[in-house]
Amino acid sequence: MDTFSALLQGLTVATQPMNLVFALIGVFLGTAVGVLPGIGPALTVALLLPVTYKLDPAGSLIMFAGIYYGGMYGGSTTAILLNTPGESASLATTIEGNKMAKAGRGGPALATSAIGSFVAGTIATIGIVFLAPWLVEVAINFGPADYFALMVLAFVTISATFGASPLRGLTSLFVGLALGLIGIDELSGQARLAFGVPDLLDGIEVTTLAVGLFAVGEAMYVASRWRHAPETIEPVRGSLWMTRGDWLRSWKPWLRGTMLGFPIGALPAGGAEIPTFLSYSLEKRLAKHPEEFGHGAIEGVAGPEAANNASAAGTLVPLLTLGLPTSATAAMMLAGFQQYGLNPGPLLFAERPDLVWGLVASLLIANFMLLVLNLPLVGLWVRLLAIPQPWLYAGILLFASMGTIAAKPSVVELSMLAIFGVMGFLMRRYDYPVAPVIIGLILGPLAEQQLRRALSISLGDPLALVESPTAAILLTIALIALVAPFVSGKLSRFKADED
Repeated sequence: MDTFSALLQGLTVATQPMNLVFALIGVFLGTAVGVLPGIGPALTVALLLPVTYKLDPAGSLIMFAGIYYGGMYGGSTTAILLNTPGESASLATTIEGNKMAKAGRGGPALATSAIGSFVAGTIATIGIVFLAPWLVEVAINFGPADYFALMVLAFVTISATFGASPLRGLTSLFVGLALGLIGIDELSGQARLAFGVPDLLDGIEVTTLAVGLFAVGEAMYVASRWRHAPETIEPVRGSLWMTRGDWLRSWKPWLRGTMLGFPIGALPAGGAEIPTFLSYSLEKRLAKHPEEFGHGAIEGVAGPEAANNASAAGTLVPLLTLGLPTSATAAMMLAGFQQYGLNPGPLLFAERPDLVWGLVASLLIANFMLLVLNLPLVGLWVRLLAIPQPWLYAGILLFASMGTIAAKPSVVELSMLAIFGVMGFLMRRYDYPVAPVIIGLILGPLAEQQLRRALSISLGDPLALVESPTAAILLTIALIALVAPFVSGKLSRFKADED
């Protein structure tokens, strides 16, 4: 009963007129950036962080959540009509979606994508409602050693998931952890790595790093690779609506995709790419007409799109209950929380239940808004693809610079934005993932705080870090997750040499 009353309280917050406006802005922007290849929801939230720092926390976070959900919806439009996924999570959708568009069935492909996303997002949001309070109860019993072990697990699994290799992911993570050391040490009061620059005593601003790495770095990378190569957009022919046969073939993949996406998204090493491809493989295996796969099977669009949106909702479970971001956009949302002096986790549910439950309730509203927006406005989303890339990225650079100056008017801050932009460009150029840097900067100081607290309680005995059964299990899982990719890589090379 407490969960239902909390959700009803959240609905009263989410349905306030200004919060509804924020949700609408979020889903509209999210869909727009999802449609534009390369402009993901993480980049958009990063750009808006410095602009929204004086706004109401509930409204801003509701808008960021709308952007996240909208980005997942919008990525399917280009995947189907252009054979170019707006988000990496929409890769599986391109396989069958574009074939359907070429066969003149782009309308039903977009419809099953939108309705499947709505069904999955709604079921997954209800899953958050029931799963989050249980996780909060578990997290309340965590001690400093348990929290440190949990963050180590998050560091390892997230670094291993992002990027082309675990080693590159870990390298990016350690860059973020090093940046997190800059500033005044909370325990001793000593300045660390400030190099005599007063502006660095407060530490690196997450918003400056995020905007530099995501926005400026992405703009520089696109500029370095830009070539005039017009892409052909498949027109939407015929009706947008689905036939009775399409409905019968779609509803089971929607549910199966949801069941795959939500739990995997909620894991520390989750993400949307794994469940979308698992869903595609499952639908191909279970299909009554497997020969249609590769030629435009509607199940191959319905399942992955449901898994995509369910996993997006799943990533909010560890973010809200434990303060652990498992995706780049979740890391940006964590930065949004910290911008207002809020730390997601068990205490936030007790201190600001209106904010947490208002955010969860807004996801239900955002889902409905997205369903209403996506089908009638397909023509508008397609026109967005006509924006010349030089104009688009020049606007992003301008917006990034203006937002950073507005948040913290300082020559040092603007210089750091440029430095992080170059760093973001070089990381993309040499295929190093960007998200672990942000996660290292945000979670690094928190992990250090818990480590030092655990060692202080035990009078410096390092064995205290593994005395708790929970901490020991988490650290063991982290060790396995760290070693497994290297072992599997060596085994695959060994087998290749034998062949």
